[in-house]
Amino acid sequence: MAKTIIKEIIHAKGVDIGIYTMDFENEFISLTDIAKYKSEDPTAVIQNWMRNRDVIEFLGLWESLHNLDFKPLEFEGFKNQAGANAFTMSPKKWIDATNAIGIVSKSGRYGGTFAHSDIAFEFASWISPEFKLYIIKDYKRLKTEENSRLSLNWNLNREISKLNYRIHTDAIKSNLIPPELTPEQIGLAYASEADMLNVALFGKTAKQWHAENQGKKGNIRDYATLNQLLVLANIESYNAILIEQGRSQSERLVILHDLAVKQMQTMESLNKSNLPQIGKNKC
Repeated sequence: MAKTIIKEIIHAKGVDIGIYTMDFENEFISLTDIAKYKSEDPTAVIQNWMRNRDVIEFLGLWESLHNLDFKPLEFEGFKNQAGANAFTMSPKKWIDATNAIGIVSKSGRYGGTFAHSDIAFEFASWISPEFKLYIIKDYKRLKTEENSRLSLNWNLNREISKLNYRIHTDAIKSNLIPPELTPEQIGLAYASEADMLNVALFGKTAKQWHAENQGKKGNIRDYATLNQLLVLANIESYNAILIEQGRSQSERLVILHDLAVKQMQTMESLNKSNLPQIGKNKC
């Protein structure tokens, strides 16, 4: 049984509402926590909400748009019964019958019923339009802080990359550029080394990138991912060591390319292994 990982907490009118995610884009918000605003029996609140025909239609439409494995025949059966006095519905019943992914039941310390943010906000509207506004307000605060952190991390790694490039260009000046070279020749040598790193990591020179991305501002490194910037910082530092050792540019290109490939593969595997996985676990 997969463990529920709480990523963040929404604070709305004294109620703490948990959020977790599997890809940091599609976030699942706790319906159980939202329901506590209305009753001490959140399970009953959620089940009452799911008895409504409009709710069943909304859930079915969401699944049809996002879930290739959704079972439409089972959904039609529920839709025809919804609203009747004898009709009952629970998250587990809905998930088991329709193969739904928009609602997830989790067990454990942080367990309960979670739903994709699209669905959770609909549920909050049913609980209380006023309460929904408080939830959205704090949710937006979390998103603003998250975007700020991502921007800070990206810029920090960009600056680390620039700092390491200065170390690497100093090594070029000390070891690869004879005093008799003209300033124009020195500039060309720097460009050549920079492009060697571009080729080692990105597979193309700056000129090739600009030819493929006409109209974009900046350069190839301005569009790099966080992982790429970290690897670039590493190979820049290692390139300075290889230059001190007297390795030729062709030798260094092969060594640095192999290093970049290994480090990118390692980072990607670590990223995937650390992501919380959403399974269809039942309470």
